[in-house]
Amino acid sequence: MAKEAFSTMEKKVTLSWLLAFYGDMLTDNQREMARLHWEEDYSLAEIAGQFSVSRQSVHDTLNRTEKQLTALEEKLGLLEKFRKMETGLRACKAALERVRATKDTEGHLNEARRWIDELLNQEEA
Repeated sequence: MAKEAFSTMEKKVTLSWLLAFYGDMLTDNQREMARLHWEEDYSLAEIAGQFSVSRQSVHDTLNRTEKQLTALEEKLGLLEKFRKMETGLRACKAALERVRATKDTEGHLNEARRWIDELLNQEEA
């Protein structure tokens, strides 16, 4: 995959995450246009048709939305905190997999694993 295509995909994924964290702070139109473009991969023309606006209007709305979401992340840092927590949980899970349980600790170890799995699987729900 070309480097530019990868960075475009990576950008869309990041913007989708930002939308998940901060979408309620946007207007309904901004949120829906962004969702359609970044998550459903609709073209600007397809979105323009759905909203009965020009392609340029959609482009401007998406650029404004991206700037708003980026500014919110710079101020609040929720996505960065989430990613650090997820990385930490995955590291904890990997470390727990290397631990050998005894009769006395098996229940505690399994409970810790269940908690970590539950927390990691929340993002998929």
